[in-house]
Amino acid sequence: MKLSEELLWRGFSAETTIKDPAMLDTMENKTFYWGADPSADSLTIGNLAALMMCACFVRHGYKPYLLVGGATGQIGDPKENGERELKPLEEVEHNKKCIGEQIQRVIKSNDVTMVDNYDWFKNINYIDFLRTVGKQFSMTQLLDRKFIQNRIGEGGSGISYAEFSYTLIQGYDFYHLYKQYGIQLQLCGADQYGNCATGISLIRKLENAEANVWSTPLVIDPVTGRKFGKSEGNAVWLASSDNGQGNFTTIFDFYQFWLNQADNAVEYLLKIYTTYEKEEIEKILAEHAEHPEKRVAQRALAHGATSVVHGEDAANAVERLSEKLFAKETSYSEKDIEDAAKILPVRLLSATLVEDLVCTGLASSKKEARQFIKAGAVSVNGVKITDENKVLNAPAILKRGKNRFAVAK
Repeated sequence: MKLSEELLWRGFSAETTIKDPAMLDTMENKTFYWGADPSADSLTIGNLAALMMCACFVRHGYKPYLLVGGATGQIGDPKENGERELKPLEEVEHNKKCIGEQIQRVIKSNDVTMVDNYDWFKNINYIDFLRTVGKQFSMTQLLDRKFIQNRIGEGGSGISYAEFSYTLIQGYDFYHLYKQYGIQLQLCGADQYGNCATGISLIRKLENAEANVWSTPLVIDPVTGRKFGKSEGNAVWLASSDNGQGNFTTIFDFYQFWLNQADNAVEYLLKIYTTYEKEEIEKILAEHAEHPEKRVAQRALAHGATSVVHGEDAANAVERLSEKLFAKETSYSEKDIEDAAKILPVRLLSATLVEDLVCTGLASSKKEARQFIKAGAVSVNGVKITDENKVLNAPAILKRGKNRFAVAK
């Protein structure tokens, strides 16, 4: 399958300046860049969709330049509903390192060039920037952007000059990378298309050269109808929190997220979030149609997506653990518990089971923990516990409800 065909088949096609997708198959300059701002120390599965599109280009022979926005991350990409909170510079630096590592894990290529726009913006003179870039755009053109209109229109929250200027800064990134590396193609999510078009305009006006943008649609949560992302409050993170720290997603919960997708969404998600080829996905879907109760497609999706982000070994381990945890009759060996500790949140044993539930995040308070125990919603190593004074004196797998697990050891 050619690149253009695979992009369309997987659904990696939204707005673009490329008139005929087949042009992508014959381009002499097979380079592209994609960028992410370090607004958090992890990307989400919303970002992952665009990264999977990038990986598709890489599989077809394109060289990737992957940008982590140390400069733009200090400003913040404007949201439609309000000003972003400025991040401390130390936090931006930490976030850059973390998401740079995540990007390289997903884009499996020996020829990745990582770049940071702070490297060229730190020495730019403000007057020179206004003369070189600011003069190329009219206020009418910038005010016509939809998100700007939403922010300054009736009932809008307003917008700072810093965020208003964001599109010029990102546009300059494309211009700089064209000048430095000859890059003429930028990949992005559909919500970034306008900012990318600014770069095209700069390259055309300042260099009298052609550049293009290819975007992919935003992935919509089939349950809520909202896009996947941290600003929507429904983020599934690529970083794991298997030590129970932070607000990230454990490998176990990451796997379960995909496993619990509805039948009507699974084909759509298989194409985006896995690297299975067309024939393999067709075979998976055919087998699923014959025995939907076995959830063959969901299992393939969960394994494939987890492999992309956390590696094949982790996907195999969480698959085995899930089968063990959800077995009707379960007892756990010491090895089972040790294996679970590599996947699930882990906490040191507390004085009582009530405290264990709170410390592992299975309950938000001691009061709630007691309610769960009283209702028969808590089990320890596969045995239901109704005694709130229970004390654990050995490592254990805790379960609350149908699918919440943790390890106390």
